[in-house]
Amino acid sequence: MNDLRELLSDHAASAPPDDLDVASVLVGGRRRVRRRRLAALGGTTLGTAAVVATAALVPFGGTTDLQAAGVPRPDAPLVRLSDASSAVEGEDYRLLVSHTNEDLDSDNGQYFDGVTDDRLVLFRDGPRMEQPEPRFALMDPATGHKQWLPSPGVGGLQTWPVELGEDRLVLVTAEGGAKVALVAHVYDRASGQWDELRWAGLPKVDGPTAQVGPDGRLYVRVPATRGEPPEGGWPTGPDGEADDADADGDTYRLWSASLTDPSDVRDEGLTLGSLAFTDSSMVWTDATNGDAGRVHVRDLDTGEERAFDPRSGERCNLLSFGATEERVVLGQYCGTYDDGVRDDRVQVLDTDGGQVVTLQGSDIEGWLASPEGDGIVAVTARGRGTTGTYLYDLGSGELVRVSGSLSSWTSGGPVPEGMFLWNTPVNRGRGMTEHLGELAG
Repeated sequence: MNDLRELLSDHAASAPPDDLDVASVLVGGRRRVRRRRLAALGGTTLGTAAVVATAALVPFGGTTDLQAAGVPRPDAPLVRLSDASSAVEGEDYRLLVSHTNEDLDSDNGQYFDGVTDDRLVLFRDGPRMEQPEPRFALMDPATGHKQWLPSPGVGGLQTWPVELGEDRLVLVTAEGGAKVALVAHVYDRASGQWDELRWAGLPKVDGPTAQVGPDGRLYVRVPATRGEPPEGGWPTGPDGEADDADADGDTYRLWSASLTDPSDVRDEGLTLGSLAFTDSSMVWTDATNGDAGRVHVRDLDTGEERAFDPRSGERCNLLSFGATEERVVLGQYCGTYDDGVRDDRVQVLDTDGGQVVTLQGSDIEGWLASPEGDGIVAVTARGRGTTGTYLYDLGSGELVRVSGSLSSWTSGGPVPEGMFLWNTPVNRGRGMTEHLGELAG
């Protein structure tokens, strides 16, 4: 287990610095923010001790006494991270490949930007002082062999993947200042050529919030309304920070654009908050980065829609959102209580609004890491006795702790069914080792 801990620790050290890799935090629609509307996105660390546990329903509380701090219990079956137990590599999960960057404080490095549908790692190198543009390769995790791709011509701009298919790769960049224009770089894997798409008819946005739908179009959220602080500003919580629980959410107008025809842009006629797609449905909330409102599910074949109240709690702000064919996952911040204890939640519902399970803790963040199949929820924790990274298998109901420490860096991207990325610190936190694994069984 010590060797495994050291290996996982090495992995967390290979993510890029925040100023170079902010967009990677947003891959798959994730908003890994600890407070709403923070400009600086902190790194996410995954720890050192791999553990798996059956996600049993447990009494309220845990290593951090939430009840004593006055944290309300969710209106749902509850799971706590402290019930996770150690796992064995090769039995509970398989480690496929790792990569270490020893010192990200002094230079940019090389990262895993996700995994293609045919299980090749999109490997990104740079940029750095002597290499002004990033290089990309498709790497076989079994052999480490890299097929280096021609330059996509992105210059020094940050990229993030929105599709890693067997036929094409789609990377998106954002050009501009406070309001940015999205540009897509599409790599045809058969011809080995990149194509750049710009849409004159697509409104500018405030960040890299785009995803590819089942119809192959790029769906883009254009800002509509912003929730504002109350008169006099946010109240100060027990931890001395502004407590914006129970905030008004933000809304967006949904647009879509063709990834083959730059003249094909349309307003989808829908105002929403967060958005997720499955193969057969579109799922969204009324608002995001605040009170989520209702959750809506639209059948893409029939157009039939249904909506429900997620019963998230009176003070919960929606920070991350995802969906599978059977489940909806909401990552939330719900307030700070006595002694600075936070009410952070990862709420899992079925697509009719039934409460499946809620993971609750102080100083945790969660998102849907692998939306395919039954889905995998990733959770990072920084609480007393719970620090590390966890996976919750939506199919089996097992909670998997894949690490016991957290890196200050972050990276990642979309992965196929059953796979997951995590990282761990090395070199006293100056570096990171990135790992790709899959659940066994």
